[in-house]
Amino acid sequence: MSTKDFIEKDYYKVLGVPKDATEAEIKKAYRKLAREFHPDANKGNTRAEERFKEISEANDILGDPKKRKEYDEARALFGNGGFRPGPGAGGSFNFDLGDLFGGGAQGGQGGQGAGGFGGGIGDVFGGLFNRGSSGTTRVQPRRGQDIESEVTLSFTEAIEGATVPLRMSSQSPCKACSGTGDANGTPRVCPTCVGTGQVARGSGGGFSLTDPCPDCKGRGLIAEHPCDICKGSGRAKSSRTMQVRIPAGVSDGQRIRLRGKGAPGERGGPAGDLYVVVHVDPHPVFGRKEDNLTVTVPVTYPEAALGGEVRVPTLGGPPVTLKLPPGTPNGRTMRARGKGAFRKDGTRGDLLITVEVSVPKDLSGKARDALEAYREATAGEDPRAELFQAAKGA
Repeated sequence: MSTKDFIEKDYYKVLGVPKDATEAEIKKAYRKLAREFHPDANKGNTRAEERFKEISEANDILGDPKKRKEYDEARALFGNGGFRPGPGAGGSFNFDLGDLFGGGAQGGQGGQGAGGFGGGIGDVFGGLFNRGSSGTTRVQPRRGQDIESEVTLSFTEAIEGATVPLRMSSQSPCKACSGTGDANGTPRVCPTCVGTGQVARGSGGGFSLTDPCPDCKGRGLIAEHPCDICKGSGRAKSSRTMQVRIPAGVSDGQRIRLRGKGAPGERGGPAGDLYVVVHVDPHPVFGRKEDNLTVTVPVTYPEAALGGEVRVPTLGGPPVTLKLPPGTPNGRTMRARGKGAFRKDGTRGDLLITVEVSVPKDLSGKARDALEAYREATAGEDPRAELFQAAKGA
């Protein structure tokens, strides 16, 4: 990612969330937009494809607390692409980023740098501007691209976890030229960027930002004899099948990140990440409410009125016995603990059992006589008396 992208793009605006949005709000906004603009739902729509890439990029930054913190602090420091001096600092001035952000014990402050960036804020902005703490230019490895894929699971697989095969296509080092881009395997260092893959871009404020080099496309190398397969890019499309373990308890629409399972990097750079969007097929009997499973169980009127024991199915396990107290109303929900979905800590939610009084469509003569006798025995009771009384008093 270029410095311009990191500092100037408003990822909050891309996802349509405020700057103080919670992680849950960011995740919800991403899921909604990702479904709307996913390439599979917009075949041939290049504009939707570009929008989907922007949404994924924004979620990659804002969905990671560490990246989000770095992004927020960078934008607060640089504003609209230039350094904003503090109160009383009039006019323009020049300074060296290595002096401003360099690590070490300058001024009597050693250890962790400002903003909690681990190795110091100089390391973060040194990486962004291709500079070390000493201000020297160095060649950077190139990280592999992230890959996004989708998988559809059965309801049971989502609850219990599953290992599924995923066939993925991505850009990886070209095998014909060993990733050099040159048919002879001897590319030369780009004279424009001197092998860094980036060039300075003036932005005012006394310093320059960087963008990918237009001559070598950010590779730092130029092929004298371009490879016929990759056309000098050093990257070629490849396909592979990977067995991916989906953890137990995933929910529909959840996006799983598998670090280092994306496209391979260049020049010793790390591999990208694999993002798997999970879709879950509905179950004919069970539903889900967060970490709990739900089921509706029909009971007879005598069971609801007099009480009794009812056997209830569970997902992938033996039935449980539900004890109905006398006078159980229709729609009452009871709980079977530990029979729900898996949580992240390995524990399980509960099975929420909703009672539904079953009304028979056909009655035998004996059953009808019994109900007629019951109606006569309760003729003086009006279950709607309180309803009308409340309606008059409102």
